[in-house]
Amino acid sequence: MDDHRTLADALCLAISAEGGMECIGTAHGAREATDLVATASPDVVVMDVRLDDGDGVEVTRTITNDRPETRVVVLTAHVDESLLTRAADAGACAVLPKGGPLTELMESVRTAPRDGFAVHPLLLRALISPASVSRPTPDLLTAREREVLTLLAEGRDPTTIARALGISVLTCRGYIKSLLVKLDAHSQLEAVMIALRRRLIQLPDED
Repeated sequence: MDDHRTLADALCLAISAEGGMECIGTAHGAREATDLVATASPDVVVMDVRLDDGDGVEVTRTITNDRPETRVVVLTAHVDESLLTRAADAGACAVLPKGGPLTELMESVRTAPRDGFAVHPLLLRALISPASVSRPTPDLLTAREREVLTLLAEGRDPTTIARALGISVLTCRGYIKSLLVKLDAHSQLEAVMIALRRRLIQLPDED
């Protein structure tokens, strides 16, 4: 779903060229998008933040409310923390830069978890200005809490984090609850942003 018809059509061709995937249609407005999802029942929707006649995040909310099994990957040319918060609240599974590599978009379409929320590192870095970075407090979190938080920053959900670390989902949720308390955060996304600003974790490819 995109407000730029040429881009939407090119993306549809690229998806159809991928093995195991098929583009079942494109839409350019909010009403057209919700109607298409209702009739075509896609597994994944690629949604631009800006549509011809509406807000892609609100359309995402409508889609995930009506079809919780459908994953929505949101594309944006500009990012701020409120956009990420809105996208997470709307049920999106990932937010990617609109001008990013096609290979990354294809990978996200294939793998973005339904119950997770992945934000591309480029977008996260755009929100972490040098002035907002504080002196690290290494003793605040345990080593295991850092591991959980790092995987949250990658967009993993508690089930996949638990599997990766060899712990139970209940234990993983306990670590997440502890992280929210220690970081005085109201959501997992806010916890990740606070941890990045305090240099408690690092984004991929950072030294």
